[in-house]
Amino acid sequence: MARPVDPRLWRHARSARRYLGLSVGLSLLTTGCIVVGALALARVLAGVITEPGQRTIGSWTAELVVFALAVLCRVTATWWQSRLAHRAGAQVVAELETAALAAGAQLPPRELESHRTELAVVVGSGLSGLRAYLAGYLPALILACLVPPVVLAVIAVHDWVSGAIIAVTLPLIPIFMILIGLLTQGKSADTLTATTRLSDQLLDLFAGMPTLRALGRETSRAAADPNPAAEPGDPARSMAGRVRELGDALHHRTMSALRLAFLSSMVLEMLATLCVALVAVSIGMRLVFGHMGLHAGLLALILAPEVYLPLRAVGERFHAAQDGMAAAERAFAILEPDSGPAAATRSTAASPPSSPRRNLHGRIEIRGVSVAARDGYAPRDLSAVLRPGAVTVLTGPNGCGKSTALQAVLGLITPDTGTVTVDGTPVRDLDPDEFWSCVAWLPQRPVLIPGTLRANLELLGPPSGTDQIEAACAATGFDAVLDTLPDRWDTVVGTGGIGLSLGQRQRLALTRTLAAPRSILLLDEPTAHLDDTAEATVLAALVNRAHAGATVVVVAHRPSVLAIADHVVEVHADSAPGSVPRDASGASKPGGWPMVDAEVAAR
Repeated sequence: MARPVDPRLWRHARSARRYLGLSVGLSLLTTGCIVVGALALARVLAGVITEPGQRTIGSWTAELVVFALAVLCRVTATWWQSRLAHRAGAQVVAELETAALAAGAQLPPRELESHRTELAVVVGSGLSGLRAYLAGYLPALILACLVPPVVLAVIAVHDWVSGAIIAVTLPLIPIFMILIGLLTQGKSADTLTATTRLSDQLLDLFAGMPTLRALGRETSRAAADPNPAAEPGDPARSMAGRVRELGDALHHRTMSALRLAFLSSMVLEMLATLCVALVAVSIGMRLVFGHMGLHAGLLALILAPEVYLPLRAVGERFHAAQDGMAAAERAFAILEPDSGPAAATRSTAASPPSSPRRNLHGRIEIRGVSVAARDGYAPRDLSAVLRPGAVTVLTGPNGCGKSTALQAVLGLITPDTGTVTVDGTPVRDLDPDEFWSCVAWLPQRPVLIPGTLRANLELLGPPSGTDQIEAACAATGFDAVLDTLPDRWDTVVGTGGIGLSLGQRQRLALTRTLAAPRSILLLDEPTAHLDDTAEATVLAALVNRAHAGATVVVVAHRPSVLAIADHVVEVHADSAPGSVPRDASGASKPGGWPMVDAEVAAR
């Protein structure tokens, strides 16, 4: 958040608007209570000292009542503001987390993949720092804008010398705050970036743990370690040691930020104390020599700390809110991306053009499709016709863009050049729900939701009947898996299919795809993790679906899969870096559809 009160916060968090108005009102009430209470207290103290005949409580009943009411109102306003701030903080964080998560789901697949961990950190824990911003920093900032001018004016009216001293010394606190801010510029953003990087590394470690355990390498690094003196179970060489190193790195970075926050608070406290001391010394000297009245001196002495207090509070609470502000900046970058091709893509994705519902026959044409990759284009100038009633296999070396071609067919990404049409209509002009209701997509990493096997089977919609389910299970070999489960289809699995082996998950996903009553089947490496017998039955089932009139597209490079193909399409990539190709008209590229898991979009 580049500004103290970022307008983007109020646009995306409606509950923050009402809180801002109430906070300003309560701050005005607090300011009035400070002035009224100080006037009443100074009047009582000066009168008691200078008028011996009025040293009784009854002589100052009115002033004492006013002072008590002012203190009570100030305490009540502060308590109520704190209560509202914590409630608004929870609501604002929830709203921003929901909005950022929804906006992240709209990103194209490649962009989402690059921002996945960052989005998880921001939504998971980063935005929670905004509570400190709303509960501490923002109220202090509002008080800093209201209290010092009003209180300084009251002091100047009664004692212009004290007012002049405060007017000269007061800007020192913002100046030092700016200097500290320049010193710590980017500190919170760097901390958030480091946290994201550490999260990536931890996720990689945990994702690779099953493989390491299967190979018996989870307790040490490779056998050819350059440090032969270390034992295999040495924590410094184990996975546990690596996790401990990552935790220590985060610990040191966090403590460094806290140390900086405490030191900056000490600087502001010392500066404010010295400024108040200057006012007190000036008042004391003039009172001794009789150059000012006691009432004016007491009033200035009471109000002087109140002038500096809000600015000190802003400086102290600034660092506490920095983490949330940095996370909010990342969230706003997703919610309001800068203008450009990606922004145009998401703008178009937010409101896909509507078209009348139609019966899709499934003839897909890919014409000169190229998609920019890291070092060129993958695929490059891909052209093919995917016909109903036939099995089309997309083949080529790893990284050539076969899976990207399927995403272009689904409308999940927009090619840099070329078009994809379904029955003669460009994919971008189709209604996504209508199109995806005709498609069964099996990605390389199938989606398995927590719940029963039946819920995962019906993720693409309920199959036509039990015969279709039994045929699909027999084709994939999942019927043998069901026989080993006491609850069969009511067996509960965890996130990503935890509870099933890798091969069983692949069979379940294949069963779901084959059992779905869809006219277009897109399968990415469907026979991975299957033995030769299971592969043969799956391929036979795909051929039968094609003969029944479905459009079957398979990404593969195994000879056994190529053998069943009616058409084989070679996919090529251009690894030479260059400028992004443009179409003949040179027009800007149209946007794609939102990043929605097409496997589950048409439930």
